Amino acid sequence: MKSPRVVAVAGSLRDGSYTRLALGHALDAAREAGASVELLDLREYDLPVYDPDAGEVADAERLMAEIREADAVLLGTPVYHGTISAALKNALDYCGFDEFEDTTTGLLAVAGGGTYGPTLEHLRASVRAVHGWTLPHEVGIRNASEQFDERGEFLDASLEERVRKLGRQAVEYAFIDPEPITEHTVQ
Repeated sequence: MKSPRVVAVAGSLRDGSYTRLALGHALDAAREAGASVELLDLREYDLPVYDPDAGEVADAERLMAEIREADAVLLGTPVYHGTISAALKNALDYCGFDEFEDTTTGLLAVAGGGTYGPTLEHLRASVRAVHGWTLPHEVGIRNASEQFDERGEFLDASLEERVRKLGRQAVEYAFIDPEPITEHTVQ
């Protein structure tokens, strides 16, 4: 079996982003599990607000190709007002079935405070709408500024393990072929 390609989309534009930092830990675990990995940092893409009448946008095409060619995608976002960041939402607006259908997708939400549940729900709904397959294991990080030391290492070993598990599962389930139950398969 070929080695899977796992990409992570960092939905934070902030320097020193905890979202980007956590995705790096997940990608490290994916690499250790045998995947080739890449962090797609939205700061490196010129993505104007999505306009379906605008035609091709060069950086959007590049982002879409990176996601389309991946065997698994990790989506990471800071929690802004109970939902995903505008940067990630805009990037996802450029994507569709071609990028996500039957693609294993892991979800990570990073909160400055304590609530990330609705954000993960919004991510899950977005992936489901384009027929992606989300991993049941999701990661939410509360009080992000208190979770890392000055070198970017996790202070809580159990939280680190949850993030690393997300990366490992992206590799483990990269080639899953979820077969829906239909009336033809039910006996």
